[in-house]
Amino acid sequence: MRRTLTIAAALLIFAVSVPTVAQERIGVVNLREAVFSSDAGAEFGDVIQGQLKQEQQAISKLESEAQDMQKRLESDSAMMNESEREDLQSRFEKKVQEYQQRRARFQKAVNQRQQQFLQQSRPAVDAAMETLLDKHDLDIVIPAEAVIYAKPDMDLTDQMIELLNQQNSGSTTNSNNN
Repeated sequence: MRRTLTIAAALLIFAVSVPTVAQERIGVVNLREAVFSSDAGAEFGDVIQGQLKQEQQAISKLESEAQDMQKRLESDSAMMNESEREDLQSRFEKKVQEYQQRRARFQKAVNQRQQQFLQQSRPAVDAAMETLLDKHDLDIVIPAEAVIYAKPDMDLTDQMIELLNQQNSGSTTNSNNN
């Protein structure tokens, strides 16, 4: 009897809460995409790419050298004596290790700079979010990364990009007027 009452109470609570949820207006935004696809994000991408171009080229060179060594090991190892093969294998392993270390440091540096940019962009994102909330009379905005499926008209990422671009052009105009 007690179990039946508990189940009935749970069903009643669920039945009452479903209409409430159905009335909520929800939007979806991919914030990372919006920030990095905006004009300011594209400009940031160009700057960081220029700053890190030499390191990226050095990493690519290491990768190419390691691939060449691997091909040589695969094709010529039968013709090498044991010490030559071991020497080449050792150099190959060191090259791969150096490549992995430099690539990890490079990726860490890129991620840190992206995080800094995201933090700097936070006031603009918050302002754009407020505009979207008001414009669409939304109660909740959910990050796209947390959504399995949403109707296309609920995805407000493109509108967020437009708002960020408007803010960027407005701040550029204002700083040029000063």
